[in-house]
Amino acid sequence: MSLFENKISELHGMLHKKEITVTDLVDESYKRIGEVEDKVKAFITLNEEAAREQAAKLDSEIGAKDQFGLLFGMPIGVKDNIVTKGLRTTCASKILANFDPVYDATVTEKLHNAEAIIIGKCNMDEFAMGSSNENSGFYPTKNPWNVDYVPGGSSGGSAAAVAAGEVPFALGSDTGGSIRQPAAFCGVVGLKPTYGLVSRFGLVAYASSLDQIGPITRSVEDNAYILQTIAGHDRMDSTSANVEIPDYLSALTGDVKGLKIAVPTEYIGEGVRADVKEAVMNVLKVLEAQGAVWEEVSLPHSKYAVATYYLLASSEASANLSRFDGVRYGVRSDNAKNIIELYKNSRSEGFGEEVKRRIMLGTFALSAGYYDAYYKKAQRVRTLIKNDFDKVFEKYDVILGPTNPTPAFKIGEKTNDPLTMYVEDLLTIPMNLAGVPGISVPCGFSSEGLPIGLQIIGKHFDESTVYRVAHAYEQATDFTRQRPNL
Repeated sequence: MSLFENKISELHGMLHKKEITVTDLVDESYKRIGEVEDKVKAFITLNEEAAREQAAKLDSEIGAKDQFGLLFGMPIGVKDNIVTKGLRTTCASKILANFDPVYDATVTEKLHNAEAIIIGKCNMDEFAMGSSNENSGFYPTKNPWNVDYVPGGSSGGSAAAVAAGEVPFALGSDTGGSIRQPAAFCGVVGLKPTYGLVSRFGLVAYASSLDQIGPITRSVEDNAYILQTIAGHDRMDSTSANVEIPDYLSALTGDVKGLKIAVPTEYIGEGVRADVKEAVMNVLKVLEAQGAVWEEVSLPHSKYAVATYYLLASSEASANLSRFDGVRYGVRSDNAKNIIELYKNSRSEGFGEEVKRRIMLGTFALSAGYYDAYYKKAQRVRTLIKNDFDKVFEKYDVILGPTNPTPAFKIGEKTNDPLTMYVEDLLTIPMNLAGVPGISVPCGFSSEGLPIGLQIIGKHFDESTVYRVAHAYEQATDFTRQRPNL
């Protein structure tokens, strides 16, 4: 049995009893990568030499000190849009193929302080723009449950690495569902925290008002461990919230008696596949048996979420990605005779098709004559979407529904139809627009044998209740303990 079948708390116990070493954990990770990485393609860059050096150092400290970091000796994957000092960070884009950061992101620094070990940088959709990982500038990641299918995106590499057992947990980023959707497709646990709970300093920006870093793990308990490590105020991030961080692990009581659950009719209606809806209804039966109560509600403005999101996110991307010009940042084109050609050719050669599409859409939405009609109107609709959530949360503790309308789809199935691909984020985008937390937990399997994800949504900064419900459901079922056969 893989060591990674154990939770963080169990691995810590084994380390303290000297039943295993940190080197054993790192060996387990790279051994598994050697076995399956050619099938899965979850990583862009590995950190093997530095990881083994760090493991040896931590092993030498086990008997020498009493206090250890919260993630002492734990191997972890990091999405390749989170900067890591001295470790290549590409955002899965050719324009950043040679970028070696000179500083760490705040979350990376917190991982180091917690004494975790970074195994490598995980593959993703280029600049986090995509829902399938097929937009990577290097190669697509495959779903460990069936390598003919996508792992989801944009944190598909992080989710696939965890599902395949290459690392026990990973960090992803979520702009419109990019942690929760791949977590659902790959049968793992993925949390998008409340906007502002986790610092974005060192996260290469796609859409700054929507991006949020979060953990992808095999269990709800491990997810709480990772969030406990990375959450907190950061003076380097002007959008970081100065709120008290609770003990998330203390919320894992298994008790949901009297909890009020809202189920939006829009999340279980048209467009949601029958087996996905059935899996969610079975979840409600389990939680009812544990003493929770649920009612159907309406989030009427959710139907406008996809259009609102792509206008706002593309507008922000247009501004954020303007820095990648071959002069200040990015690979410089060799085919330029003057400065205008240098800008044009560097960006044309460095960016992929989806990134160019969103830059052009965003530039159009922000341009004179269209700003009021598109960008400004989208901001107003965003407020209406947030108000819908606020109204529901006046009466209910959590909102529950499927993470995605369908299970994973086949590689290549939707690449030529970007609008259909955009609708894949239909049920995850509203949470980013409202800034509320959401977690995806496995809740069943489709007829094709692919995982189905349950989404639990909470009030602002109430990750504790989200974890409480997710953990209670996890304890009553065995879906998080199911593993793909690679």
